Amino acid sequence: MDPVTIGLALASQFAPSIIKYFTNSDTAGAVAGQVIEIAKTVTGKGTPEAAQEALQADPALAVQFKLAVMANDTDLEKAYLADRQNARARDVAIVQAGRYNWRADVLAVLAVGGLVLCVYFIARDAGLPERAVNAIMFVAGVLASAVRDVYGFEFGSSRSSQVKDATISNLSK
Repeated sequence: MDPVTIGLALASQFAPSIIKYFTNSDTAGAVAGQVIEIAKTVTGKGTPEAAQEALQADPALAVQFKLAVMANDTDLEKAYLADRQNARARDVAIVQAGRYNWRADVLAVLAVGGLVLCVYFIARDAGLPERAVNAIMFVAGVLASAVRDVYGFEFGSSRSSQVKDATISNLSK
């Protein structure tokens, strides 16, 4: 079995809180490798499959695995945040090169403009068919999510976002 599949199986069975680390295809392999190494260390087994079997057979080992994953959360968080760190670093590099990041501004304006347009069509109540209203509301939800991501990326969105930004800053040093 490949490492990502085994790592995901271990995480989903014994430490579901770390599933979020598998969502980026660029870092999933690194995260899976770390999870497998943690499982092998905790169980004392030489192969991922044997470690998985040992964790399934012994609830005490499963608890130790969860604790070890929590202890190694910083390394997993580094792998998980790597792509956002690179995106922000890209924006900084563009500005430092004396260029303007038109693409980001165009995407932000399109997201906000599209959302405003959707709200306008719903609010004017022009007797649109229910299917059309549902489709517009769906698109509005997607655009609202895009607007939230734009603001979250540019300004941070909450206390946890501030902690994330501090983590990214510390990781980049």
